[in-house]
Amino acid sequence: MKNQSALSVVKDINKLGLIMKQVGLIILLLILVGCSTRQSDEVVIYTALDEMFSEPVLNEFTKKTGVKVKIVPDTEAAKTVGLVNRLIEEKNHPQADVFWNNEIGRTLVLKQKGILAPYFPQNAADLPEIYRDPEGYWTGFAARARVILYNTNLIKENEAPQSIFDLIKPEYQGKVAIARPLFGTTATHAAALFAVLGEERTKKFFLDLKTNKCMVVAGNAMARNMVMEGEVPICLTDTDDANGAFLKNKPVKMVYPDQGESEIGTLVIPNSIALVKNGPNPENAKKLIEYVVSAEAEQKLAHCPSAQFPLRNNLTPYSELFDLKKIKVMKIDYADIADWLPRSAQFIQEEFLK
Repeated sequence: MKNQSALSVVKDINKLGLIMKQVGLIILLLILVGCSTRQSDEVVIYTALDEMFSEPVLNEFTKKTGVKVKIVPDTEAAKTVGLVNRLIEEKNHPQADVFWNNEIGRTLVLKQKGILAPYFPQNAADLPEIYRDPEGYWTGFAARARVILYNTNLIKENEAPQSIFDLIKPEYQGKVAIARPLFGTTATHAAALFAVLGEERTKKFFLDLKTNKCMVVAGNAMARNMVMEGEVPICLTDTDDANGAFLKNKPVKMVYPDQGESEIGTLVIPNSIALVKNGPNPENAKKLIEYVVSAEAEQKLAHCPSAQFPLRNNLTPYSELFDLKKIKVMKIDYADIADWLPRSAQFIQEEFLK
Protein backbone atom coordinates (compact mmCIF):
# COMPACT_ATOMS: atom_id res chain seq x y z
CA MET A 1 0.00 0.00 0.00
CA LYS A 2 2.84 2.32 0.89
CA ASN A 3 4.52 1.57 -2.46
CA GLN A 4 1.29 2.31 -4.31
CA SER A 5 0.93 5.61 -2.43
CA ALA A 6 4.49 6.56 -3.29
CA LEU A 7 3.90 5.67 -6.93
CA SER A 8 0.72 7.72 -6.94
CA VAL A 9 2.60 10.70 -5.53
CA VAL A 10 5.30 10.38 -8.21
CA LYS A 11 2.64 10.28 -10.92
CA ASP A 12 0.98 13.35 -9.46
CA ILE A 13 4.31 15.16 -9.37
CA ASN A 14 4.97 14.23 -13.02
CA LYS A 15 1.51 15.45 -14.00
CA LEU A 16 2.10 18.68 -12.11
CA GLY A 17 5.45 19.09 -13.83
CA LEU A 18 3.84 18.54 -17.22
CA ILE A 19 1.13 21.06 -16.41
CA MET A 20 3.71 23.60 -15.25
CA LYS A 21 5.70 23.06 -18.43
CA GLN A 22 2.59 23.64 -20.54
CA VAL A 23 1.71 26.75 -18.53
CA GLY A 24 5.27 27.98 -19.04
CA LEU A 25 4.99 27.47 -22.78
CA ILE A 26 1.70 29.34 -22.86
CA ILE A 27 3.21 32.24 -20.93
CA LEU A 28 6.21 32.29 -23.28
CA LEU A 29 3.91 32.34 -26.32
CA LEU A 30 1.91 35.19 -24.83
CA ILE A 31 5.10 37.15 -24.26
CA LEU A 32 6.26 36.52 -27.83
CA VAL A 33 2.87 37.53 -29.24
CA GLY A 34 2.96 40.66 -27.09
CA CYS A 35 6.41 41.51 -28.40
CA SER A 36 5.40 40.95 -32.01
CA THR A 37 2.31 43.15 -31.74
CA ARG A 38 3.98 45.89 -29.72
CA GLN A 39 3.82 49.21 -31.55
CA SER A 40 7.11 50.19 -33.20
CA ASP A 41 8.52 53.60 -32.31
CA GLU A 42 9.64 54.43 -35.87
CA VAL A 43 8.41 54.96 -39.40
CA VAL A 44 10.38 54.87 -42.67
CA ILE A 45 9.64 57.47 -45.34
CA TYR A 46 11.06 57.71 -48.84
CA THR A 47 10.91 61.37 -49.85
CA ALA A 48 11.74 63.13 -53.11
CA LEU A 49 11.19 66.56 -51.58
CA ASP A 50 14.48 68.21 -50.59
CA GLU A 51 15.37 67.35 -46.99
CA MET A 52 15.82 71.02 -46.09
CA PHE A 53 12.07 71.42 -46.69
CA SER A 54 10.71 68.02 -45.61
CA GLU A 55 12.83 67.50 -42.50
CA PRO A 56 11.33 70.35 -40.39
CA VAL A 57 7.84 68.91 -40.99
CA LEU A 58 8.96 65.38 -40.13
CA ASN A 59 10.82 66.58 -37.04
CA GLU A 60 7.66 68.30 -35.83
CA PHE A 61 5.77 65.03 -36.26
CA THR A 62 8.34 63.26 -34.08
CA LYS A 63 8.09 66.02 -31.50
CA LYS A 64 4.31 65.66 -31.34
CA THR A 65 4.09 61.85 -31.39
CA GLY A 66 7.44 60.48 -30.17
CA VAL A 67 7.65 58.37 -33.35
CA LYS A 68 11.10 58.49 -34.94
CA VAL A 69 11.18 59.14 -38.67
CA LYS A 70 13.84 57.47 -40.80
CA ILE A 71 14.22 59.61 -43.92
CA VAL A 72 15.46 58.09 -47.18
CA PRO A 73 15.97 60.95 -49.70
CA ASP A 74 16.52 60.99 -53.45
CA THR A 75 19.17 62.74 -55.52
CA GLU A 76 18.59 65.96 -57.47
CA ALA A 77 19.46 64.52 -60.88
CA ALA A 78 17.25 61.41 -60.55
CA LYS A 79 14.56 63.16 -58.54
CA THR A 80 11.62 60.82 -57.86
CA VAL A 81 12.63 58.15 -60.39
CA GLY A 82 15.31 56.59 -58.16
CA LEU A 83 12.95 56.15 -55.22
CA VAL A 84 10.14 54.92 -57.46
CA ASN A 85 12.39 52.23 -58.94
CA ARG A 86 13.50 51.25 -55.45
CA LEU A 87 9.90 50.89 -54.29
CA ILE A 88 9.13 48.73 -57.33
CA GLU A 89 12.15 46.52 -56.64
CA GLU A 90 11.10 46.16 -52.99
CA LYS A 91 7.47 45.30 -53.80
CA ASN A 92 7.68 41.80 -52.32
CA HIS A 93 9.64 42.90 -49.23
CA PRO A 94 8.78 46.58 -48.58
CA GLN A 95 11.29 48.59 -46.57
CA ALA A 96 9.37 51.89 -46.65
CA ASP A 97 6.13 52.78 -44.91
CA VAL A 98 5.36 56.06 -46.66
CA PHE A 99 6.26 57.66 -49.99
CA TRP A 100 6.35 61.47 -50.08
CA ASN A 101 6.74 62.58 -53.66
CA ASN A 102 7.42 66.17 -54.70
CA GLU A 103 5.22 65.63 -57.74
CA ILE A 104 2.33 63.39 -58.75
CA GLY A 105 3.05 61.47 -61.97
CA ARG A 106 5.30 58.74 -60.56
CA THR A 107 3.06 58.30 -57.53
CA LEU A 108 0.29 57.34 -59.93
CA VAL A 109 2.64 54.88 -61.62
CA LEU A 110 3.19 53.21 -58.24
CA LYS A 111 -0.57 52.94 -57.81
CA GLN A 112 -0.84 51.24 -61.21
CA LYS A 113 1.88 48.74 -60.22
CA GLY A 114 0.22 47.76 -56.95
CA ILE A 115 2.92 49.25 -54.71
CA LEU A 116 0.54 51.43 -52.68
CA ALA A 117 -2.30 50.73 -50.25
CA PRO A 118 -5.47 52.82 -49.93
CA TYR A 119 -5.81 55.18 -47.00
CA PHE A 120 -8.17 58.14 -46.58
CA PRO A 121 -6.57 60.64 -44.15
CA GLN A 122 -9.13 62.43 -42.03
CA ASN A 123 -6.97 65.57 -42.06
CA ALA A 124 -7.27 65.76 -45.85
CA ALA A 125 -11.05 66.12 -45.86
CA ASP A 126 -10.81 69.89 -46.49
CA LEU A 127 -8.41 69.59 -49.43
CA PRO A 128 -9.95 70.09 -52.90
CA GLU A 129 -11.12 66.79 -54.40
CA ILE A 130 -9.00 67.24 -57.52
CA TYR A 131 -5.93 66.73 -55.34
CA ARG A 132 -7.19 63.53 -53.70
CA ASP A 133 -7.37 60.07 -55.22
CA PRO A 134 -11.01 58.90 -55.09
CA GLU A 135 -9.72 55.41 -54.26
CA GLY A 136 -7.47 56.66 -51.47
CA TYR A 137 -4.10 55.66 -52.94
CA TRP A 138 -2.58 59.16 -52.74
CA THR A 139 -3.26 62.58 -51.31
CA GLY A 140 -2.00 65.83 -52.82
CA PHE A 141 -0.99 68.91 -50.85
CA ALA A 142 1.38 71.91 -50.98
CA ALA A 143 1.90 72.49 -54.70
CA ARG A 144 4.44 74.11 -56.99
CA ALA A 145 4.00 75.48 -60.50
CA ARG A 146 5.99 75.24 -63.71
CA VAL A 147 7.21 78.72 -64.62
CA ILE A 148 9.40 80.66 -67.00
CA LEU A 149 12.36 82.35 -65.30
CA TYR A 150 14.39 84.99 -67.11
CA ASN A 151 17.45 87.14 -66.38
CA THR A 152 16.48 90.81 -66.36
CA ASN A 153 19.99 91.87 -67.44
CA LEU A 154 19.58 89.86 -70.62
CA ILE A 155 15.86 90.08 -71.37
CA LYS A 156 13.70 93.18 -71.07
CA GLU A 157 10.39 92.70 -69.27
CA ASN A 158 8.33 93.65 -72.34
CA GLU A 159 10.30 91.08 -74.38
CA ALA A 160 10.01 88.21 -71.89
CA PRO A 161 8.17 85.07 -73.08
CA GLN A 162 4.63 84.76 -71.74
CA SER A 163 3.87 81.26 -73.01
CA ILE A 164 5.79 78.01 -73.23
CA PHE A 165 5.09 78.23 -76.97
CA ASP A 166 7.04 81.49 -77.12
CA LEU A 167 10.15 79.46 -76.32
CA ILE A 168 10.17 78.02 -79.85
CA LYS A 169 10.22 81.46 -81.50
CA PRO A 170 13.36 82.40 -83.51
CA GLU A 171 14.21 85.29 -81.17
CA TYR A 172 14.81 82.82 -78.33
CA GLN A 173 17.00 80.43 -80.30
CA GLY A 174 19.81 79.12 -78.09
CA LYS A 175 18.51 81.17 -75.15
CA VAL A 176 16.42 78.58 -73.28
CA ALA A 177 17.40 75.81 -70.84
CA ILE A 178 15.23 73.01 -69.43
CA ALA A 179 15.89 70.01 -67.21
CA ARG A 180 15.90 66.57 -68.85
CA PRO A 181 12.22 65.72 -69.36
CA LEU A 182 12.74 62.18 -68.04
CA PHE A 183 12.79 63.02 -64.34
CA GLY A 184 10.82 64.92 -61.70
CA THR A 185 8.49 67.78 -62.55
CA THR A 186 9.87 68.24 -66.08
CA ALA A 187 8.83 64.68 -66.95
CA THR A 188 5.44 65.34 -65.35
CA HIS A 189 5.15 68.56 -67.37
CA ALA A 190 5.90 66.73 -70.63
CA ALA A 191 3.31 64.03 -69.90
CA ALA A 192 0.76 66.70 -68.96
CA LEU A 193 1.28 68.41 -72.31
CA PHE A 194 0.64 65.11 -74.10
CA ALA A 195 -2.58 64.74 -72.10
CA VAL A 196 -3.80 68.30 -72.70
CA LEU A 197 -2.53 69.11 -76.21
CA GLY A 198 -2.55 65.66 -77.75
CA GLU A 199 0.32 63.63 -79.14
CA GLU A 200 0.89 65.40 -82.45
CA ARG A 201 0.99 68.93 -81.08
CA THR A 202 3.18 68.00 -78.11
CA LYS A 203 5.72 66.16 -80.23
CA LYS A 204 5.91 69.14 -82.57
CA PHE A 205 6.49 71.47 -79.59
CA PHE A 206 9.45 69.44 -78.30
CA LEU A 207 10.95 68.96 -81.75
CA ASP A 208 10.64 72.73 -82.32
CA LEU A 209 12.42 73.29 -78.98
CA LYS A 210 15.19 71.02 -80.22
CA THR A 211 15.41 72.88 -83.55
CA ASN A 212 15.55 76.14 -81.61
CA LYS A 213 18.67 74.84 -79.83
CA CYS A 214 17.11 74.53 -76.39
CA MET A 215 19.74 73.45 -73.84
CA VAL A 216 18.96 70.33 -71.80
CA VAL A 217 20.60 70.20 -68.36
CA ALA A 218 20.64 67.84 -65.38
CA GLY A 219 17.90 69.43 -63.25
CA ASN A 220 15.63 72.39 -62.59
CA ALA A 221 18.06 73.87 -60.07
CA MET A 222 20.86 73.80 -62.64
CA ALA A 223 18.66 75.51 -65.24
CA ARG A 224 17.76 78.14 -62.63
CA ASN A 225 21.43 78.63 -61.72
CA MET A 226 22.36 79.20 -65.34
CA VAL A 227 19.75 81.96 -65.59
CA MET A 228 20.79 83.48 -62.24
CA GLU A 229 24.40 83.74 -63.36
CA GLY A 230 23.61 84.99 -66.86
CA GLU A 231 24.84 81.87 -68.64
CA VAL A 232 21.50 81.57 -70.40
CA PRO A 233 18.70 84.16 -70.49
CA ILE A 234 15.63 81.92 -69.96
CA CYS A 235 14.64 78.60 -68.45
CA LEU A 236 11.64 76.50 -67.53
CA THR A 237 11.74 75.60 -63.85
CA ASP A 238 9.62 75.29 -60.70
CA THR A 239 8.41 78.03 -58.36
CA ASP A 240 10.55 76.78 -55.46
CA ASP A 241 13.69 77.08 -57.57
CA ALA A 242 12.61 80.54 -58.72
CA ASN A 243 12.12 81.64 -55.13
CA GLY A 244 15.63 80.43 -54.33
CA ALA A 245 16.90 82.93 -56.91
CA PHE A 246 14.76 85.70 -55.42
CA LEU A 247 16.15 85.04 -51.95
CA LYS A 248 19.67 85.46 -53.33
CA ASN A 249 18.68 88.82 -54.85
CA LYS A 250 19.58 87.66 -58.33
CA PRO A 251 18.44 89.70 -61.37
CA VAL A 252 15.57 87.40 -62.34
CA LYS A 253 11.81 87.52 -62.81
CA MET A 254 9.21 84.79 -63.02
CA VAL A 255 6.33 84.37 -65.47
CA TYR A 256 3.32 82.10 -64.99
CA PRO A 257 2.92 80.96 -68.60
CA ASP A 258 -0.19 80.74 -70.77
CA GLN A 259 -2.49 82.93 -68.71
CA GLY A 260 -4.54 84.25 -71.65
CA GLU A 261 -8.22 83.45 -72.02
CA SER A 262 -7.67 80.93 -74.82
CA GLU A 263 -4.40 79.55 -73.43
CA ILE A 264 -3.85 76.31 -71.51
CA GLY A 265 -2.81 77.82 -68.18
CA THR A 266 0.09 77.00 -65.87
CA LEU A 267 0.69 73.44 -64.73
CA VAL A 268 0.35 73.14 -60.95
CA ILE A 269 1.96 70.06 -59.42
CA PRO A 270 1.10 69.06 -55.85
CA ASN A 271 3.25 67.09 -53.51
CA SER A 272 1.72 63.66 -53.02
CA ILE A 273 1.90 61.23 -50.14
CA ALA A 274 0.95 57.57 -50.10
CA LEU A 275 0.88 54.51 -47.86
CA VAL A 276 3.22 51.74 -49.01
CA LYS A 277 1.47 48.38 -49.22
CA ASN A 278 2.64 45.92 -46.55
CA GLY A 279 5.15 48.40 -45.09
CA PRO A 280 6.73 47.37 -41.76
CA ASN A 281 5.04 50.08 -39.62
CA PRO A 282 1.53 50.64 -41.00
CA GLU A 283 -0.01 52.33 -37.96
CA ASN A 284 2.82 54.83 -37.62
CA ALA A 285 2.65 55.36 -41.37
CA LYS A 286 -0.99 56.41 -41.11
CA LYS A 287 -0.17 58.78 -38.25
CA LEU A 288 2.60 60.35 -40.33
CA ILE A 289 0.36 60.77 -43.37
CA GLU A 290 -2.29 62.43 -41.20
CA TYR A 291 0.24 65.01 -40.02
CA VAL A 292 1.91 65.70 -43.37
CA VAL A 293 -1.43 66.43 -45.10
CA SER A 294 -2.70 68.55 -42.20
CA ALA A 295 -3.33 72.28 -42.52
CA GLU A 296 -0.56 72.88 -39.99
CA ALA A 297 2.05 71.08 -42.10
CA GLU A 298 0.84 72.64 -45.35
CA GLN A 299 1.14 76.10 -43.79
CA LYS A 300 4.72 75.30 -42.73
CA LEU A 301 5.58 74.32 -46.30
CA ALA A 302 3.95 77.50 -47.62
CA HIS A 303 6.07 79.74 -45.39
CA CYS A 304 9.41 77.99 -45.84
CA PRO A 305 11.83 79.06 -48.62
CA SER A 306 10.33 76.54 -51.07
CA ALA A 307 7.17 78.70 -51.10
CA GLN A 308 4.78 75.82 -51.74
CA PHE A 309 1.25 76.83 -52.71
CA PRO A 310 -1.25 75.91 -49.98
CA LEU A 311 -4.18 74.11 -51.60
CA ARG A 312 -6.56 75.12 -48.83
CA ASN A 313 -8.17 78.50 -49.46
CA ASN A 314 -8.00 79.52 -45.81
CA LEU A 315 -4.19 79.31 -45.57
CA THR A 316 -1.82 82.17 -46.35
CA PRO A 317 0.68 81.87 -49.22
CA TYR A 318 4.37 82.72 -48.99
CA SER A 319 3.61 86.04 -50.69
CA GLU A 320 1.17 87.49 -53.22
CA LEU A 321 3.45 86.22 -55.98
CA PHE A 322 2.75 82.65 -54.85
CA ASP A 323 -1.01 82.95 -54.47
CA LEU A 324 -2.67 80.06 -56.29
CA LYS A 325 -5.99 81.94 -56.42
CA LYS A 326 -4.41 84.48 -58.79
CA ILE A 327 -3.17 81.97 -61.34
CA LYS A 328 -4.96 80.39 -64.29
CA VAL A 329 -4.28 76.73 -63.63
CA MET A 330 -3.99 74.13 -66.38
CA LYS A 331 -7.02 71.83 -66.35
CA ILE A 332 -5.67 68.31 -66.05
CA ASP A 333 -6.79 64.96 -64.74
CA TYR A 334 -3.66 63.80 -62.91
CA ALA A 335 -4.45 60.17 -63.74
CA ASP A 336 -3.90 61.05 -67.41
CA ILE A 337 -0.33 62.09 -66.60
CA ALA A 338 0.49 58.57 -65.39
CA ASP A 339 -1.05 57.09 -68.54
CA TRP A 340 1.12 59.30 -70.74
CA LEU A 341 4.41 59.03 -68.84
CA PRO A 342 5.76 55.89 -70.59
CA ARG A 343 4.95 57.13 -74.10
CA SER A 344 6.19 60.60 -73.28
CA ALA A 345 9.47 59.24 -71.93
CA GLN A 346 9.96 57.04 -74.98
CA PHE A 347 9.49 59.97 -77.34
CA ILE A 348 11.75 62.23 -75.29
CA GLN A 349 14.49 59.60 -75.18
CA GLU A 350 14.29 58.51 -78.80
CA GLU A 351 13.53 61.75 -80.62
CA PHE A 352 14.02 64.83 -78.45
CA LEU A 353 17.30 63.89 -76.73
CA LYS A 354 19.03 61.95 -79.50
